[in-house]
Amino acid sequence: MHLKANPVFTGAVMLILLICLPVYLAAQDDDPDVETDWDVLDSNLYVAGDQTFVICIGVTFPTLFLNSDGKPNPNKFNPQVGGSGSLNYNYYLSPYFFLGGEISGFFAHTIARNALFIIPLGLKIGTQFILGRFEFPITMTVGMSWHTYINKVYYGMYAKGGLSAYFRATTDWSFGIASEWAWFPEWTDDPKKRVDGNFVHLMLTARYHF
Repeated sequence: MHLKANPVFTGAVMLILLICLPVYLAAQDDDPDVETDWDVLDSNLYVAGDQTFVICIGVTFPTLFLNSDGKPNPNKFNPQVGGSGSLNYNYYLSPYFFLGGEISGFFAHTIARNALFIIPLGLKIGTQFILGRFEFPITMTVGMSWHTYINKVYYGMYAKGGLSAYFRATTDWSFGIASEWAWFPEWTDDPKKRVDGNFVHLMLTARYHF
């Protein structure tokens, strides 16, 4: 007995094969053993010419206030915990080194509720280590700053070092935390009135990559 092929059934089978075959071949081309850039230490994640823009906001902890002989400030200037924020721009010279600049500001109140305001503007140099989707920049910043306290105004240099930890959430954005130790010397004609202020900043950060 001979079976007669049903042309409708045969056409349906051929149509299904034509649809499924390209999908199957495409799936075969994907190598499941190939790791993405996010899962390995990849020095090519950054190249020369890459740029980042960083927004930081957090708290400021006044730490040491010393006079010219290295002893605690005799004026008993004791500001309390305050707030801080900054905007940073970085330009990468290589995957691990970058130059940049920042403008920042922070405030702290004394026990008598008098406010200290400092606005730094500086140049930055940094390096970073990359481990998968985690990035760890280390920075050094030097620049000039404006201080105001009650009716006193001072303009002088500052320096600070920083350490950050970021998680690369997308190709464009990474988020993390940053800590900085900032040194603000006040050099005056009277050595007895010289005060070196030291502050620690702890901040939440968002970094845009472009």
